Amino acid sequence: MAITDENELFRRSRRLLGDATLEALSRAKVILLGSGGVGSWCAEALVRSGLRHLTIVDCDQVAASNVNRQAMATTRTLGRPKVEAMKERLLEINPTAHITAVQQPYHAETAGDFHLEDYDYVIDAIDTLDDKASLILQATALPVTFFSSMGAALKIDPSQIRSDVFRKVHGCPLARALRHRFKQRQAFPSRDFRCVYSPELLPNLGETAEHESAGPGKGQVNGSLVHITAIYGCTLAGMVIQDIYRQNRPQTL
Repeated sequence: MAITDENELFRRSRRLLGDATLEALSRAKVILLGSGGVGSWCAEALVRSGLRHLTIVDCDQVAASNVNRQAMATTRTLGRPKVEAMKERLLEINPTAHITAVQQPYHAETAGDFHLEDYDYVIDAIDTLDDKASLILQATALPVTFFSSMGAALKIDPSQIRSDVFRKVHGCPLARALRHRFKQRQAFPSRDFRCVYSPELLPNLGETAEHESAGPGKGQVNGSLVHITAIYGCTLAGMVIQDIYRQNRPQTL
């Protein structure tokens, strides 16, 4: 029997978070840029926790190489736009959620199309360097709460995953590349922002197929695993939930 009563769906969330936090979570507006290995699990964790207003952005389609780590990627969804497959999955979790799927790339030239200022939270799960740098510069200049994922590839040890502000992130090649790109542009984030990252860095041991491409603007194809990308995504979701919890928990706690 299908359950559509949100009181039943989120009974355990409400039990822990309380009425005020769960209500605030249900009202919060979040935009998530990137719906891949990190972003897909972030979206799922948010909606499973009680978030109802989510915009997911990604221009890619589900490929066979996504199945090992992306929430919506199965042999049934191959070839479908990632955001459409993800939206369908999220609405199966909560049919009353308001999910907006945007199949469009985020670039510096298209940044204004996304109206980031209309959201309470902006989450970066983009894996292209220039686009990620542009998003960081835009989001940190706005009065929104911004969280970002650093590189999740070439890692297998979940105990090394952590979160900190960007200026304290160490051992992450993506963070290093971002700093270099900011210096090249002579444009820097307007404020610090919290990230999820891991200093672990392993080599690729397997061969990459000749036809496999990282995609426009991306670096080399690196190996990655679902238990790492999912923890990254859930950590980003946790940042949103913790922020709302801190604002709404009883002062006696």
